[in-house]
Amino acid sequence: MMTLVQHLAQGEIRTRGVQQWLLDNIIPLVLLAVALLLLWLGGGKGDNAGVMRRLAGVVIALAIVGLAVSGLGVNVGEWIAGLFTS
Repeated sequence: MMTLVQHLAQGEIRTRGVQQWLLDNIIPLVLLAVALLLLWLGGGKGDNAGVMRRLAGVVIALAIVGLAVSGLGVNVGEWIAGLFTS
C-alpha cells in the first residue's frame, strides 16, 4: 500500500482518463436509453406528435451538451453578446 501512495505522490494525478471514459461510454448509453424511452412511451400509444415534441427537447439538450464538451461555449456566448453590442 505504501508503494502505491509513494508512486502516486511522485507524479501528477490527472482525471483526463476518467473524463474521456465518461464521454466515450456513459453519454452514448444515456442517449440510447432516452431514445428507447421516448419510443416506448410515445410510440406505443400512437402519440407521434408528443414523441416529436420530446425529441425536439432532446436535440436541444444534445446541442447544449455538445457545446459544453467541446469547449466552444465561450465562443457562442461572445457571438450572442456581439449581436446586441457593436
